[in-house]
Amino acid sequence: MAKGEGAEQYSNASLLNKSDSSDGIKLARKHRLSVWNKICYAIGGAPYQITGCALGFFLQLYLLDVAQLDPFYASIILFVGRAWDAVTDPTVGFLVSRSPWTRFGRMLPWIVFSTPLAVLSYFLIWYVPPFANGKVFWYIIFYCLFQTLQTCFHVPYSALTMFISSDQKERDSATAYRMTVEVLGTVLGTAIQGQIVGMANAPCLPGPDLKVFFFFFFFASSQKNAYMIASGVICLIYILCAVVLFFGVREQKELSQMRTQPLPFFQGIKLVMGHGPYAKLVMAFLFTSLAFMVGIDLSATIAIPFWQWFLTRFGKKMAVYVGSMSVIPFLILVVCIKSNLYVTYIVSFIAGVGVASAFLLPWSMLPDVLDDFKVKNPDSTGHEALFYSFYVFFTKFASGVSLGVSTLSLDFAGYISRGCSQPEEVALTLKLLVSAAPVALIFVGLAILYFYPIDEKRRQYNHKMLQEMRDSESDSESETTDISNVI
Repeated sequence: MAKGEGAEQYSNASLLNKSDSSDGIKLARKHRLSVWNKICYAIGGAPYQITGCALGFFLQLYLLDVAQLDPFYASIILFVGRAWDAVTDPTVGFLVSRSPWTRFGRMLPWIVFSTPLAVLSYFLIWYVPPFANGKVFWYIIFYCLFQTLQTCFHVPYSALTMFISSDQKERDSATAYRMTVEVLGTVLGTAIQGQIVGMANAPCLPGPDLKVFFFFFFFASSQKNAYMIASGVICLIYILCAVVLFFGVREQKELSQMRTQPLPFFQGIKLVMGHGPYAKLVMAFLFTSLAFMVGIDLSATIAIPFWQWFLTRFGKKMAVYVGSMSVIPFLILVVCIKSNLYVTYIVSFIAGVGVASAFLLPWSMLPDVLDDFKVKNPDSTGHEALFYSFYVFFTKFASGVSLGVSTLSLDFAGYISRGCSQPEEVALTLKLLVSAAPVALIFVGLAILYFYPIDEKRRQYNHKMLQEMRDSESDSESETTDISNVI
């Protein structure tokens, strides 16, 4: 069957005139998610953000100050880990896409079996081995191993959105819950690691506060032990989140079944990246992600429910434009006002409301792209994990590029490490990095998004198409079963 031919066999008239069948209504009810299901699904996103923030903020300091590695070797470890992480995303996505259905689903087994090994490798990253010569290899091995196992968790988890419900509104709502928990996870990861490591070096205080430091006097009197305790706490949270996700979410078998033979690796990549709406969406949010990689504000957590309401009322594409454009005045204002801590907090908080749209909308729009792909390629199924793996890859790519560009820019400007004062060029560079550059990137991203073809009308059309296809397949299976029973 030619590309898109399966979609053409259903006329627009039949979609508009045909009333919903009883099977379709039952299917929609079956795929409705309770609040508990959505909360359990959202909790599954916390481990990725918690461990990511802990590693991002503290691993370099740990390697230099606690493991006492040379800065050159510490940089090698961080670079190799990021490079390896980039390779694992599409590879794991390809392997997940070829996974057969089990009694627990297609995605959940990956999450369950990767969790124990991921937790162990994460803990060993924060352990100083008793030998000196092989430390570099120790950290490279366990850092890369953890990145691989975490990808085995996060890619199937991200793709799980497509398998918990066929209802677009339910998936959007579950994504909003997930983004709220993930933003909180970034704060939680930094807080846990920072508080425990910070208390290890805090002075003893008289009175009741001695009870707080009693534990650390014996077990965390050094930074080495403090980092291990912090990693142990995070490991427990990781396991708890995986357990909640496993018992609180169920994959729908009819949404996970593969009806075609899996494609080879490069052919699958070509098919996924060749889908126009997907390429436009990825490029648009690559630029907007670069613009918003300056930090995460708690106001983003509060604002996510607002943007979830906004996109259901006015559409997702409009929500992207409004959310991104609303940040621009505050990005300009933050470098124009004189140094004032309270004003900076207020401006940052308000800007965080717009930033929240950048967290929610990309993951909310990706299922629409997959629905569009299924309508245009009815004979090619099972590529959900590939779509999500490349999406994860480009998110990490944006983070790496933003970090590298900002570091190099400050170096070219003459930044003095640990200097009490900095050249004027450094101040100008910082203003460009937090204001002019993000504004330019936002405009580039929105310009690309202008050509993104999936609007609300097309979303509804794809939804009706897929429902028609499912009903047709269900009728065919019923007829086959009846014939078999007669024979």
